[in-house]
Amino acid sequence: MAKNLAYPNADHIALTADKEYKSGAPVRIGSICGVAVTDGKQGKRFTVHRNGSWRIPVIEKVEQGEPVYITTDGKLTKTKGTNKLFGVCLLGNTAANGDAEVHPAEIALD
Repeated sequence: MAKNLAYPNADHIALTADKEYKSGAPVRIGSICGVAVTDGKQGKRFTVHRNGSWRIPVIEKVEQGEPVYITTDGKLTKTKGTNKLFGVCLLGNTAANGDAEVHPAEIALD
């Protein structure tokens, strides 16, 4: 039997923070997308959930099925531009800066 398994599903993982994160914040480190479930201090390990759906503010009005991108300062938007893919909207918000239900892409190869 293999003894080198680290995570059986890799849905809830520990990452080294590339900057400060608050619990509940969207996270994209490299190609890994998820939501912080513990606070992250730069250079320290913290827990990120890559699955599920999360109610997170999106800075623009977004609708079900639309892709959601993350800005360099960690905000979610529906504008691609130079932003990176974060996930997909499952339930839209009613106004800009309102919470939308978002599913992280888990792994984004853009």
